[in-house]
Amino acid sequence: MDAALRAGIAIHNAGHHHAAHDAWEDEWLALDDGSDERLLHGLVQFTAAVHHARNRNWTGAVGLCESAREYLADLPADYRGVNVGAVRGYLGRLGDDPERVEREPVLALTLDGDELALADLDAPAAVEAAVVLAAHHGYDDAAFEAAAEYARDGLADGEYNEFAALLCDFAAGDAQRALVATRLGQHVQRRQRREDDVAGLFDES
Repeated sequence: MDAALRAGIAIHNAGHHHAAHDAWEDEWLALDDGSDERLLHGLVQFTAAVHHARNRNWTGAVGLCESAREYLADLPADYRGVNVGAVRGYLGRLGDDPERVEREPVLALTLDGDELALADLDAPAAVEAAVVLAAHHGYDDAAFEAAAEYARDGLADGEYNEFAALLCDFAAGDAQRALVATRLGQHVQRRQRREDDVAGLFDES
């Protein structure tokens, strides 16, 4: 859960409020009822409330503020290091006046007191963030999903491989994302060709 939590926080702080929930959703849906489930459920609804407010869906924003506060209500103010207390306060203010989203900055999420940015993510979280951002920006989902699997396999073995490096680069910055995506696709194709060649050695003719 930690990598997904950090990835979603950084994506939200980068202004991609709608995309942030994609980093948390799979983890949230897999959890049983409990504090972790309520945290992720509340954060998903918090970012959805912000998204609706920024799109002037005032009714939707107000309803989501209310339900998000309910999910976060019984959690400690710093549960898992997240500024949950500040989120609850912001949701109350936004629910009372959703148009405030047009007058002041959206609350940033913090982790252990730090306002986490995409460039701050460690490799496991950056891999998750890159997959979400690739989908958000319309890049090739299949290539990024494959690259993420190769990166996760490497990280699980203590290896920071080329897939992890490229996904970290993609997550960290806007300027070179198209170039990084092209290189990533090339690496994935080469890796898949090698795997196909090896698999073909054992095919019966």
